[in-house]
Amino acid sequence: MPELSAPTHRLHASWLAARAEWSPGAHQDGAGLRLAPDADLADPEVFSEWTERLRRQSDRAAAVGEGRVHATHWWIVEGDSYLGAIDLRHYLNAVLLDIGGHIGYSVRPSFRRRGLATWALGAVLPEARALGLDRVLVTCDDANTASARSIERNGGVLEDVRTTEAGVKRRYWISL
Repeated sequence: MPELSAPTHRLHASWLAARAEWSPGAHQDGAGLRLAPDADLADPEVFSEWTERLRRQSDRAAAVGEGRVHATHWWIVEGDSYLGAIDLRHYLNAVLLDIGGHIGYSVRPSFRRRGLATWALGAVLPEARALGLDRVLVTCDDANTASARSIERNGGVLEDVRTTEAGVKRRYWISL
């Protein structure tokens, strides 16, 4: 049974195995890799520092840096296996309003088509409500029909499809 877990250095080996399944440079939405753009995450100490940075990003009393927003990160795990990631951005800036939304997620390629994204998105919605949000924006690439289905299964209502600097995006709102 999958669960959401705070990022942890304990899953380093599994995380590295999952990373190897993505093509080099592939974007993993919700994973927080932008917080370590040039870091050698194969190094256990660097990896541990990165997971700590992910956990601290939810602290509203701490500065998050230019162009960033506070966010809570979770890993989708089963036992000692890293299956993917999901994050909840506490508020939107202009880029997130146009492209990224409140919630981003990615599932390890070898674990796709099992309903994990749908489950994880549904599990994070109560967390968004607890933050005081009454609705959340969730986006996906226009061609990503699997992600669109996950969003729709969680109550997503399509607002529009727009061309952005990151490609053509489907933008959904989910009422909480």
